[in-house]
Amino acid sequence: MEWKIYPQGLGHFVRHTANYRDLPIYITKKGLASYDRVENGQVINEQHIRYLNAHQDQVEGAIAEGHGVRGYTIWSLMDNYEWAVGYDKRFGLVHIDFDTLDRTPKASWHAVQAVMVGRGVNEPLTHC
Repeated sequence: MEWKIYPQGLGHFVRHTANYRDLPIYITKKGLASYDRVENGQVINEQHIRYLNAHQDQVEGAIAEGHGVRGYTIWSLMDNYEWAVGYDKRFGLVHIDFDTLDRTPKASWHAVQAVMVGRGVNEPLTHC
């Protein structure tokens, strides 16, 4: 999946949609298919973190301009089967070992948790 990554497109879409009609905007199923590295029991996925940060920056910029973004959902909580590439690329914040079904929060999970805690979300994300 060699999808083009263009976070500015999300910012443009939010602004364009908000200018068309003043409705609340909910961004759903926003994610990146990537290869993860498992090292010493930790799942390293810096590309996913950069992707999430870049898109979050676009959404926050639109919100700062007064556009009505009410929600943003990351795709997906856990790795899953992708019809086009099977189990090869992964979307989740939680790595699934498809042989043992062990679940390990990825570096992106911890990055999202840090943002949430920094914004006053009192309950930290717990291990799945």
